[in-house]
Amino acid sequence: MVAALLLAGCASEPTAPAQDAAAIAKLPASMQPQKPADMKTRIVRFLPKQVQDKPGWANDVVTALSTQGLTVSDHNVCTVLAVAEQEATYQADPVVPGLGKIAWKEIYARSGRLHIPDFVVRTALGIQSPTGKSYAERLDKARTEQELSLIFEDMIGMAPMGKRLFGNLNPVHTAGPMQVSIAFAEANARGYPYPIKDSIRHEVFSRRGGIWFGTKHLFGYPADYPDTLYRFADFNAGWYASRNAAFQAAVSRVSGKPLALDGDLVRYDSDQPGKTELAVHSIASRVNMSKQAIHQSLLKGDSADFAQTDLYHRVLTLADKQAGTRQPRAILPGIQLKSPKITRNLTTAWFAKRVDDREQACVRKMATIR
Repeated sequence: MVAALLLAGCASEPTAPAQDAAAIAKLPASMQPQKPADMKTRIVRFLPKQVQDKPGWANDVVTALSTQGLTVSDHNVCTVLAVAEQEATYQADPVVPGLGKIAWKEIYARSGRLHIPDFVVRTALGIQSPTGKSYAERLDKARTEQELSLIFEDMIGMAPMGKRLFGNLNPVHTAGPMQVSIAFAEANARGYPYPIKDSIRHEVFSRRGGIWFGTKHLFGYPADYPDTLYRFADFNAGWYASRNAAFQAAVSRVSGKPLALDGDLVRYDSDQPGKTELAVHSIASRVNMSKQAIHQSLLKGDSADFAQTDLYHRVLTLADKQAGTRQPRAILPGIQLKSPKITRNLTTAWFAKRVDDREQACVRKMATIR
C-alpha cells in the first residue's frame, strides 16, 4: 500500500480511506503529499537565481506530476528537478558548444556512406533556405538542438541534398530541459495535457513538453527498486536496465561466463542470440527451460512482465543459493556514454550517481523551505 502511495496522488489533497491516511502519515516527510499551490511557491524559492521564469518552471513540474497521477511531494519534485539540472542546468533549450561542427560531422558521415564528396554537399547546402540564409550558414551558427532540428526539417523538406542524405529522418534525437528521447515522447504521448501546436517533436523542445515527457520517462513504468538511483540509471539507459543488469550478473555468476552488465538481454541488431542469451543456454538444464522458452522470456526484458517469468525467478534463485545470500535485484548498468556532445569518459553509473546527489541535496533544501 505504501509503495502505491509513493506514486499515486493528484493535484488536490488525497481523499484516501482512514487506513491509507495512516499509511501516508508514516511516510518520510519528503514523500508526504503537498498542496500544489504551496509546492509551486516552494519550487520558485528553491530554483537558482539565474533560472528564467521560475513560476513557469514550478507550474510545469507540478502539472507533469499531477496529470500523470503522481504524488506532488518533495521527493518527486526533486527527482524531476535533479534531472533537469543535470541535463540542461534548468534551460528549456540549452546551448551546446560546437553544435555546428557536430552537425557537419554527422552530415559528412552520412554523405560518406552514400559516396557523396564533401565539396558537393557543402555546395548543395549553400543554397538559400526559407529564412533567407543558406543552409550552410545556419548550420555554422546553430547553437541549440531546437535550432538544429528546425534546420534539418527545412533541409529535408526543401533541399534535394537534404532529402537524399536524411530521407524523413531528423538526426536530432533528444531535446528539451530533460534531454528526453523524441521517439520516446512520440510513443508515449497519450495523456499529454497541453494543446499540440505542430508536432510532439516540437513539444519536446518546449519547457512544458520536455518536463512532461521527462517525468513520464522517470516514473511511467512500475519498478520495485530499493532506491531512486536506479530510476536515474534507467532514465539514461532505458526502462528496466538496472533490473536487467542485475539479472545478467546473476546469469554470469551461475554460468561462470563473463557478461557486459548493460541491461540488454537480447540482440536488437540480429536474430542470432547474444552473449547473455548464450550464457542462459549454457544453464538451460538447470533452469529446466528450452532455448525457445528462454528466448521468449528474454524478449520481455523491456517490460515489467520479465520479473514474473519462470526464467527470471529460477536464475535468481540459483544465484542466491550459489552466493549463499540474496543477490541484488537492481544494479547500475555498466554502460559507456557515447554522444557527439560528450567529450569526457562518462558512464551510466556516473550519470545516475550525479543526479542522485542532486536529488538528495534538493530534498534537504526543500525541507527548509516551508
